[in-house]
Amino acid sequence: MDNLFNRKYIVQGLFIVVALILLGQLFYIQVASDRYFLSANSNVLRKKYTFPARGIILDRNSKVLVQNEPVYDLMVTPSLVKPFDTLALCRIIGIDMKGFYKRFNKAKTQSRYQRSVFEKQLSVQTYASLQEQLSRFVGFETQNRTVRHYPDSVAGQFFGYVKEVSAKDIDESDGYYRPGDYIGKAGVERQYNQELQGERGVENMIYNARNVPQGSYLNGKFDTLATSGETLTSSLDITLQKLGEQLLKNKVGSIVAIEPSTGEVLAFVSSPTYDPNLMVGRQQGNNYMDIFRSPNRPFTVRPLSGYYSPGSSFKPLDDLIALQEGVIDPNTTFNCPGYYWAGNHRVSCEHVDGNISLKRGLARSCNAYACNVFQRLMTQSRFKSKKASYDDWIGRVRKFGLGSKLDLDMPFERKGILFTSDEYTKRFGKYWGYTTIISLAIGQGEMNATPLQMANIMAIIANRGYYIKPHLIKAIGEKKDVKKEYLVKNSVDIDLKYFDPVIDGMEAAVNSDYGTARDSAIPNILMCGKTGTVQNPHGKNHSVFVGFAPRENPKIAIAVIVENAGYGSAYAAPIASYITEKYLTGKLSGNRTERAEWMKNQVVLPDPPKSKFKYDPKKPDTTAKPAPAAIQPQNKIAAITKTTPITK
Repeated sequence: MDNLFNRKYIVQGLFIVVALILLGQLFYIQVASDRYFLSANSNVLRKKYTFPARGIILDRNSKVLVQNEPVYDLMVTPSLVKPFDTLALCRIIGIDMKGFYKRFNKAKTQSRYQRSVFEKQLSVQTYASLQEQLSRFVGFETQNRTVRHYPDSVAGQFFGYVKEVSAKDIDESDGYYRPGDYIGKAGVERQYNQELQGERGVENMIYNARNVPQGSYLNGKFDTLATSGETLTSSLDITLQKLGEQLLKNKVGSIVAIEPSTGEVLAFVSSPTYDPNLMVGRQQGNNYMDIFRSPNRPFTVRPLSGYYSPGSSFKPLDDLIALQEGVIDPNTTFNCPGYYWAGNHRVSCEHVDGNISLKRGLARSCNAYACNVFQRLMTQSRFKSKKASYDDWIGRVRKFGLGSKLDLDMPFERKGILFTSDEYTKRFGKYWGYTTIISLAIGQGEMNATPLQMANIMAIIANRGYYIKPHLIKAIGEKKDVKKEYLVKNSVDIDLKYFDPVIDGMEAAVNSDYGTARDSAIPNILMCGKTGTVQNPHGKNHSVFVGFAPRENPKIAIAVIVENAGYGSAYAAPIASYITEKYLTGKLSGNRTERAEWMKNQVVLPDPPKSKFKYDPKKPDTTAKPAPAAIQPQNKIAAITKTTPITK
C-alpha cells in the first residue's frame, strides 16, 4: 500500500511540473515576447532575401568587362492576394490579362503560401511606377537583384550566360537554390559560378495590414547582409579580342592567342559569335532560341570544342620528335619530285623541290619531306614491331597536349582525336604499317585537334620545351590569388638544342622569299610560323596558321583557323599577323591597316545546303572576294601549303 501511495504522488508531481512549463512558455510567447506571434502571421513578418551582386570580371589591364545593373522582380504570395484592379497591374508591368492568369496560376501551383516570382527583371522605370501603387496590390511585393551587363558586347562564348535555376539545379544544391534564383550556365559564368555568386542575405520585414513595409523586425537583429561575389581578373586583352572578332566577322573559325611564359589566354575568339547582352533580361528566352537557330552554330565554343585536322601546322612537332629520336639531323635531305609514294598511296606536293632539308622543308611545307621523316620514325630498328614504334611515337605526341584535355578553366572542353595502335588494328586488321597511316605525317587522317591545343603547341615551341597550363582567369578576388597549377612547367621531353633548327624553318616560312607566309611578315618583328591547308570533307579546305613572336623572348603564341577559306596563307596567316603586331606594338604599321580593314569586310561562309528553291539575286553574295591589287600576294609562293587528298 505504501508503494502505491508513493507512486500516486510521483505521477501527480510530474503532471504539475509539465503544466507549469507549458504555462510559462505560453506566458513568454504571448506577453514577454512578440517574436513568435509575428512569425506566425505572414501578413506581418516576412523574410525577404537580398541577392548579392555577382562578381565583376576585368580584363588583364583591369578594364571592366562585366558589371551589374539593378532590376526588380515582382513577387506574389497567392494566399494573401485580395480582389484588386488586375488591369491596372497589367498596364504597369506591360503584360496582358492572359499573361496575368498564366503567371498567377503558375504561382498557385508552386505554392499558395510561399511567395514566388510573378514577373522577372522589371526595369528601374517600371519599378518606380509600380512602387507608387504597390499598396493597391495586396499579396504582391518586389525584390531587388542585379543582372549582368557587358559594356563591350563581345566575347559571348567566353563569358557564357546566367540563367534561372532548373529543377535539377535546385535538387543538386543541398537546399541553397530556390525557384527564381540564377546560376551561371555556360562559359566563365558557369566555371566560376561559386566565386561569382556571393552569399545571399536575409531581411526580416514587418508589414502592416495594407501590405506596406514598416521596417526591419527588431531593428535588424536577425538580418544578415548579402555578400557580393569575388572579382575575377581575366587573362584576356579586350583590345585584341575585339580585333579578332572583327577580323572573323562573317567567317566561321577561331583565334586563340596565349602568352607562352604564363599560359594566360590573350584572345579567345569563336566565330560566329553573339552579343552576350542578348542573354540578359526578360527577352533572354526568345533571344536564346534565335541564336540557337542561327546558321553555323554561334553557341559552339570552337576554341575548345571545334575539331580540326592540324594539317601542315603539325609538321614542326613531328620534326622535333624526329630530331630527339635521332632519325634526322638539321642537314638530313630527302628528294622531293613533287610527290611521295607510300606503298601504293601517292601523297602529292604543290611543287618540286629536289633535295630538301629541314629548314627549307618547313618553310616550303614540303609533304615529301614530312612523309620521309614519318617513315623513319615508324621504321626504327630498335622497335620489334610497327605497334611498338607507333606507340612510342604517339606517346611523344600526346606530351604536346594532342589527344587529351588541357583542362582549360572553361566547361565542355574536348580532347581531340588521336588513334591508338589498337584502334588502328580494329579498323585495318593486324596488317597495317606506316603506309596505311601516312596521312598523319601531314597532320591529317585520324588526327583532330582543337584551336586551343594548336596554340598551346606553339607556346611549347616558343618556350623551347614546356608549357604552363592555359587559363582564362589569372587572379581571383582582391588578393589576386593565382592557382598553383598555373605556375607549373609541363615538359615535353625534347632537348633544348633541337628547337632552334625547327624554329629556323618556321622563321623562314614567314620571313624568307620562299616561305609560304611571306606576305604576312611583320615589319621589324621576327614572327615564326607555319601555314596549313586542311582538307574538309564537307566543302572547301580550311585555312590554318600557327606561330609565335618575336623569335627571342616570345610574348604571344597564336593559332588561327578560318573554315572554307582555302590556303593557310590566304586568310589565317594575315589574321594572325595583324593580331600579333597589334599586341606587340599597339598598332598596325603602314598599309597593313588598310589590309586589315579589307579582311574585316570579307565574307567566307560555308556553302548553304542544297535547296529546291532557286537562287535569289537580291540576296548578298557570300563568296570570298579577291583582295585589291595592292593587297594581293606578290608571288605564287604564298599558295604552296595545300595538301592534296591521299588516294588509297
